[in-house]
Amino acid sequence: MTTELREAAEKDRFAAETGRFRRELLAHCYRMAGSAHEAEDLVQETYLRAWRSYAGFEGRASIRSWLYTIATNVCLTAVERRRMRVLPSGLREPCDDPDRPPSPAGPGEVSWLGPLPDRWIAPDDPAAAVVERESVRLALVVALQQLPARQRAILILRDVLAFTAPETARILGTTTAAVKSGLQRARARLADRDPAPRQTLEPADPRARALLEGYIAAFERSDARLLEHVLRTDATLEATPFRDWYAGRENCLRLLENSVLGAPGEWRLIATAANGQPAAAVYRRDTAGALRAHGIVVLTPTATGVSRVIEFHDPTLVGTFGFPELS
Repeated sequence: MTTELREAAEKDRFAAETGRFRRELLAHCYRMAGSAHEAEDLVQETYLRAWRSYAGFEGRASIRSWLYTIATNVCLTAVERRRMRVLPSGLREPCDDPDRPPSPAGPGEVSWLGPLPDRWIAPDDPAAAVVERESVRLALVVALQQLPARQRAILILRDVLAFTAPETARILGTTTAAVKSGLQRARARLADRDPAPRQTLEPADPRARALLEGYIAAFERSDARLLEHVLRTDATLEATPFRDWYAGRENCLRLLENSVLGAPGEWRLIATAANGQPAAAVYRRDTAGALRAHGIVVLTPTATGVSRVIEFHDPTLVGTFGFPELS
């Protein structure tokens, strides 16, 4: 067999053994980094490093554990050298003046958390899909970013991915005792931030779909009264890259009426899903009348209405979620 044929056969074997883990590694890197775009880059780097060392892989651990070792350490290197990703609600108290437009952060001043398309990580197994969605809920991912990087890795490996303490220690190159101690501290810090979903509805739940449809209709019709029926009385509203955010349905509605909704037909929203939650790709009509990509909005639906609205004002996200420019 020629060198070229041997290398081709080796690449085929590598792809066959490692390719099935790409989606779950993408979710892992997203939990660590808080950005879909960065997660893509981290997974790419993981596979490049894995291929370079594949010839020396001796099977002492499973392929999955070996890949997670590489991915976790790639993530740790990346997140330890940049500032923590946040949402506006992590920067300050809610704004008490919805009659003025929100103030944006300066360029490069804040590293914003981003949404994750459900279609990137959806497992074929319905039961596994539910677990996967729960583990990338925005409230949890936000809380994870508050943890020191190694504590974050320990908690994800142990509580989300169900690696044992000895396996986690091998992945991180530390001791089992250190893993147990780090996990205890991470759980305590996470509990203080209360990231658990509060009766959050699954995206496929008819009540969740109805809330998303109502939100879309309200924006497309510029109908604040319809929004009043969608939002809970304690709803919150925030949008990157703005520092200000709003608490309480009355404040949210006043801000939207004064600064956002505009005239009927100014907005177009297309239903999708992000982070295991109902979402929509958002387009806005420009001064020439053409619809342009605006960003992604993610809702937290409950049995009593939408409790949280987060809009990620980044036109590139619309393409990330698989939607085209419209005109």
